[in-house]
Amino acid sequence: MEEVQLPKKVLEKIEKLDVKDRNKILKKTLENYKNSLVVPGEAVGVVAAQSLGEPSTQMTMNTKHFAGVSEMNVTLGLPRLIEIFDATRNPKTPSMTIYVKDKYATSEERVYKIAAKILEVRLEDVTKESRINLADLSVVINLDEDKLKEYNLDKKEIITILKKEFGNSNVRYSGFEITINLPKKKEVREVYKLKVKALNTHIRGIKGITHVLPVKRHDGWIIKTAGTNLKEVLKVEEVDETRTISNDIHEVAKVLGIEAARNLIIKEARETLMEQGLDVDIRHIMLLADTMTVTGRIQGTTRYGITSTKASVLARASYEVPLKNLFEAAEHNEVDDLTNVISNVMINQPISMGTGAFHLVVRNKKESEQK
Repeated sequence: MEEVQLPKKVLEKIEKLDVKDRNKILKKTLENYKNSLVVPGEAVGVVAAQSLGEPSTQMTMNTKHFAGVSEMNVTLGLPRLIEIFDATRNPKTPSMTIYVKDKYATSEERVYKIAAKILEVRLEDVTKESRINLADLSVVINLDEDKLKEYNLDKKEIITILKKEFGNSNVRYSGFEITINLPKKKEVREVYKLKVKALNTHIRGIKGITHVLPVKRHDGWIIKTAGTNLKEVLKVEEVDETRTISNDIHEVAKVLGIEAARNLIIKEARETLMEQGLDVDIRHIMLLADTMTVTGRIQGTTRYGITSTKASVLARASYEVPLKNLFEAAEHNEVDDLTNVISNVMINQPISMGTGAFHLVVRNKKESEQK
């Protein structure tokens, strides 16, 4: 029998028990493990697809939703499930769950300061009014004193950033009014571009994090965000990099690796289903997540993702674009060995699943008597 190694945490817990209870737990664990094994020939892909597809039809079509007053605006329901399984590169509502290290989360005030440190502040956020002076082709920006106090920003800090961005000679200021000139006198439309560029100038914080919301949870303080920039957030000293995560699967794969992306697919899909009150066995989600990440890169359940990598010509042809796949297969002299379920269904042959997974040889009575 194959040796089964239990997780370290489980072993640490049962070591404290007496021998009788420990053996009882180990026996029950082994029994459950055997019961969880898949029967050879079981069509696990079909079962998983049906188990995920059926409850998905019961999901709501809500695209955005405020999950209580203490949560950010997030995509839920079927649109979010489609984002996950199609491996959408730009989710509609990218967000992060940032955990603050315990030694820094000593008070609410301190957590709010950490959140303010992470929040991206652009010039537009601290501007009361902006206008274009056509007489000398310049952009005039009036800073909002109240906003400067709210973000704990100094006027000189902003002017230093603008001078670095647009050149010392092109930035003038008087009180809370800043004037930015074009490097060279050009057309009026260039001034409009200058205004947009100036208002989008990054002043402080991490780019991409447009909103922050500190929330107290049972396991400590977290900061929910709108927008995501996992790589830069993990560099912040106060952030617990072991638990902080983004809901952007591709970003997680790029920063933390394909295994982390696989775990995120499972986590996000399960939470999306549970939020709708739907209970799907996690093994079905795990199978799909494994299929999406088995090649080392994320592939969605689309004709450009998982389907495009199938070895069977007929399997590829059965999904939305038959002629293109058949012509390409003929051009490259591809051969279909008919080992795939789809290809055998298409040509009306028994599939290699269930009772079709093996061949039965029967000796009839007459042959037995002769021997």
